[in-house]
Amino acid sequence: MKIAVLKETFPGEKRVPMIPASIEKLVKVGADIAIEAGLGQTCRWLDSDYENAGAIVESDRKALVESADIVLRLRKPPIEEIEWMKKGSLHISYLDPFNEKDLLDKFCECHINSISLEMIPRTTIAQKMDVLSSQANLGGYVSVILAAEKLDQIFPMMTTPSGTIKPARVFIIGAGVAGLQAIATAKRLGARVEAFDTREVVAEQVQSLGAKFVKIDLGETGQTKDGYAKALTEEQIKMQQEGMAKFCSLADVVITTAQLFGRKAPRIVTADMIAGMRPGSVVVDMAVESGGNVEGSELDKVIDINGVSIIGMGNLPGHVAIHASQMYSANLVNFIHHFWDQKEKSFDLKLEDEIIKGCLISHRGQIFSETYKSIVSK
Repeated sequence: MKIAVLKETFPGEKRVPMIPASIEKLVKVGADIAIEAGLGQTCRWLDSDYENAGAIVESDRKALVESADIVLRLRKPPIEEIEWMKKGSLHISYLDPFNEKDLLDKFCECHINSISLEMIPRTTIAQKMDVLSSQANLGGYVSVILAAEKLDQIFPMMTTPSGTIKPARVFIIGAGVAGLQAIATAKRLGARVEAFDTREVVAEQVQSLGAKFVKIDLGETGQTKDGYAKALTEEQIKMQQEGMAKFCSLADVVITTAQLFGRKAPRIVTADMIAGMRPGSVVVDMAVESGGNVEGSELDKVIDINGVSIIGMGNLPGHVAIHASQMYSANLVNFIHHFWDQKEKSFDLKLEDEIIKGCLISHRGQIFSETYKSIVSK
């Protein structure tokens, strides 16, 4: 079974789907690995590093795809490249399925089996394959670093001959994987940190990192079986905004992390809330790529609104591409290992497995995922 690993072509993308150490692990279980020339150059891995790990380096991208039984990428493929794949072959990457109907139609038309790594269920056994959590973790770290760079004051309290400098005040909205890492990073930098989440079940985690958990009574809230925050009603969103306005006005930095699985990100920070913040304050919208939590934020831009800087940079994990690549690559290898048939030296697509049920989008010319179909039908 030939596995092809392709170089990323998305503008500005520095992450790579697989690193040499991961190639070596796949080769050891009997996989036949071929990579596209220059695969790791954005992270300083040479073709010779991959060759030393046991991969074959090929320069003809189309021929590489045409000969592969499995194609591995990081980002979703250009739609025209799906036609290059062999009928019945398997494609594994991020797919952004809820926003890519044409892409999924093409997979079905060409009878390509496709796995969307975002759709891997959040279960204990699948934790080692969870690309969303791995990348969100790094995104939370980067969001704080970007804010610290933009803010015109330091984060930690400091006692100097000139007097005592008060610590920066950071307010983090959303205490999922990204939010918790943002809390931890801001605390390491010495900031005073407060955090809010609609799920009170995460209060203990917030407090264990040294932050204050902000309580706002929204009535009945909670989380899905996969650990995502449930969508709020319009009335609850208004109550949340009113409750958070005070904390935003006191904060030097506000970081928003709220995203909804398969849906547009909720608008949390309004123009009125920004107007109540002090000039020089910084807001980081981590959800800008999925619609944005902050009114006025723009993808890949830093916007000034009455002296408040709104940072809307996309692909935050890409700012730390080497570690992001290591983590994604490890998740990918763990996924392949889990379904690898050692006797046959091949990937066993177990249709009754709960993980495959969650992440297999197209199979034999049809949409397979019931999760996908149920969300799209709403």
